[in-house]
Amino acid sequence: MLLIRHGQTPSNVLGILDTAAPGAALSALGQRQAQAVPAALEGERVAGIYVSGLVRTHLTAEPLAAATGLVPRVHEGLNEIAAGALETRSDPEAVHAYVGCAERWARGDLDVTLPGGESGHEFRHRYEQALRAVALNHPDDATVVVVSHGAAIRVYAAMAVAHDRAAVEDRSLNNTGMVTLAGHLDRGFAVLDWVEHPIGGAHLVGDTEHDVTADPDAVPEGVHA
Repeated sequence: MLLIRHGQTPSNVLGILDTAAPGAALSALGQRQAQAVPAALEGERVAGIYVSGLVRTHLTAEPLAAATGLVPRVHEGLNEIAAGALETRSDPEAVHAYVGCAERWARGDLDVTLPGGESGHEFRHRYEQALRAVALNHPDDATVVVVSHGAAIRVYAAMAVAHDRAAVEDRSLNNTGMVTLAGHLDRGFAVLDWVEHPIGGAHLVGDTEHDVTADPDAVPEGVHA
């Protein structure tokens, strides 16, 4: 299963907590990142494409859908970790709270909840249920593309490989970066590969300084998660 983060949005550049639907569209760079995805996956026989309920994943999947002839299927369980009452904020306190919460989940502390948001237990349940629904539609050996979100992919990958969480919990995931999972929801996952930069090439990396959901270290100067 190929978990691909969506292309860059203006909110990523500005450091805005933008997790609610419909969310921002892609920036010009995000569109180029999305256009590069089909060539990057040219060697894969993609059997299905799945997207979250946020428009940026739909736009990211469009070039791959056109190249493969597949129609992306929407599953809102693949949405980004909800910012709750912090939605649309970009101030250091809000970013600190969001990033800190996500990283505590990645380390196994699932009881933490953002104001107006979900707990780690709730996030894990709805994300796993979404991946389960995806997996049930295809044979175990099928290559399936899931276009989702930075914090959601990073944190879930750390949860899924709890036996080796330290190997993944501090990894970044830039726009159209990709995490490859192998295994089964019932038997556990292994992270086969983690491409931090855009899969279309490192030349497509943009301004990531304030990209809140890409990197566990993306906290404003002077603030510590």
